Amino acid sequence: MDIYTITIAISILVYIGIGNYAGRGIKKLDEYYVAGRRAPTLIIVGTLVASVMSSTMFLGEAGFAYAGQAGPYVIFPQAATVGYVIGAIFFGRFLRRSRATTVAAFFGDRFNSPRVQATAGITIILALGGYLLAVTQGAAILLSQLTDLGYVQGLVIAWLSYTTFTMYSGSRGVILTDTLMFLLFTFASVAAAFYMVSDLGGWPTVMEGLSTLDEKADLMSWHGIIGPGTEWPTAMDFLIWMLVIDASWALVYCVSPWQSSRHLMAKNEHVVLRASCLACLAVGLLQVIVYGMGAVINLGKVDIVPEESATIWASLTMLPEILGALMLAGIMAAILSSASTFLSLVGFSAANDIGIHTSLDEQKTLRFSRLMMLAIGSVALVAALIFPPNIFWLTTFIATVFASSWGPVGMMSIWSKSITESAAFWGMLSGLVFNVVPKFFEYIGMIEFPSYLNPVILGSVASLVVTIVVSKRTIVSDVEATNLAKLHETPADEISEKKTRTSLIAPAILILNGLIMPFLLITYYVRPFQSARGALSADGSLDWFAGEAILAMSWGVVYITLGIFAIKVIRNAYSPLRQPTG
Repeated sequence: MDIYTITIAISILVYIGIGNYAGRGIKKLDEYYVAGRRAPTLIIVGTLVASVMSSTMFLGEAGFAYAGQAGPYVIFPQAATVGYVIGAIFFGRFLRRSRATTVAAFFGDRFNSPRVQATAGITIILALGGYLLAVTQGAAILLSQLTDLGYVQGLVIAWLSYTTFTMYSGSRGVILTDTLMFLLFTFASVAAAFYMVSDLGGWPTVMEGLSTLDEKADLMSWHGIIGPGTEWPTAMDFLIWMLVIDASWALVYCVSPWQSSRHLMAKNEHVVLRASCLACLAVGLLQVIVYGMGAVINLGKVDIVPEESATIWASLTMLPEILGALMLAGIMAAILSSASTFLSLVGFSAANDIGIHTSLDEQKTLRFSRLMMLAIGSVALVAALIFPPNIFWLTTFIATVFASSWGPVGMMSIWSKSITESAAFWGMLSGLVFNVVPKFFEYIGMIEFPSYLNPVILGSVASLVVTIVVSKRTIVSDVEATNLAKLHETPADEISEKKTRTSLIAPAILILNGLIMPFLLITYYVRPFQSARGALSADGSLDWFAGEAILAMSWGVVYITLGIFAIKVIRNAYSPLRQPTG
């Protein structure tokens, strides 16, 4: 057994041990579903980041960047991550205030409607069940490439690894292991990226090599490789696609259950806001590091097949054994953290939200939740054995389901006085159908949509229009109006000058990021890129109208604006000095 297998095996045993230890003594649903609502900022940051940094990121998206889109994936301001902060401000803190057990239950309580809760629950089961399939396949790919295990054996071992502690410990075990995994893959990614760049001669040499790579001429340009043989005929097609994907993922970070459900576990609303600002920063910077690594791997080998295994190949050949082992253990950690999150949420919804279990006995419900988790996980395992892996496109499609189905209804459930139960039900359903059905026909080759008619746009527009139209034709009940009013009553213990001052630190860090990142990108990305491509002017000055320079500067616009907005909201909502009198 080599060092790679040993490191991964030890890390998995640690997660199982911690998860099962956390499950000891769980007797209440509140502890199993939402970890007792006591999680501090670090734990919420850890679970927010870990649940999204899965095989999609380290295998699928890193491979996508390696194959040809490294430039845009690094230089774009990771605008989707603003969804963390926007979601916390406009949705997450109110979700925490509702004290619901699941996000689907929140919708059911808000609209006093079992069918709305069931619709949300079924969406979770179908979409996150598919996501669980993808990350399980990612773990199997990793195990089969590192060990003598076959793909099927890797699937079974990966499935057993996360099912063992998730089924027993629920959310309490998931968020603890998530945080440990977050620390591991963050350290491993930063260390691996630093070593690879140093070993190849330093960043100027690396950037020059990537910018002049004959096999992938536009790898580092702002639009990446486009044209014949790609999904994007022109740079404008790619830009539209990228903006749609960013907007979709921003909505995902706002309302999707595997992100917003973490707010239900927070100690208070201040933790929700602090953690979301820090998660926005952490995910954005980790994405730049991981995508950058995907690009650098091209200097080791330009024709890795399949492209999703690029980071695995690099860990085995471009890094020292111990660092490569830590990197692979970090990738496995990212995969298992997402898998445990998806499995827990699917199990919770199957047990709590779709109406197949109605017992009021907490012990019976707890036992039923664990059994449903096992059943759903078993279905995902069988599906993983049947369907071929396609991690990047599968997870990109699944994630956008929540953007279209839950996005408009989720935001309007907090901020619209006119949305009704019927509107919420039909809005969710139409968003789901008008995303999934067009995407299915596109997948089987029956139709091809232009970038500006991406199925997620069709679904989101359909959901919004249907919700508005049905709301105008139906009446808000007294119960619905009362439920909305309660959500906008800030608990007295949340209003505190001391808590507010502490909470303002996180958005201030976002502003700092907006000040620093444009300088770093111009210095270490744009100037070397333009120099290598011969795009600098005769006096050595930059072409400030090039796409790379504009995108580098946009980091400042995005993060400074976001930080200032968050500071204003936090002060107005929670500072005693800003509260209305009388």
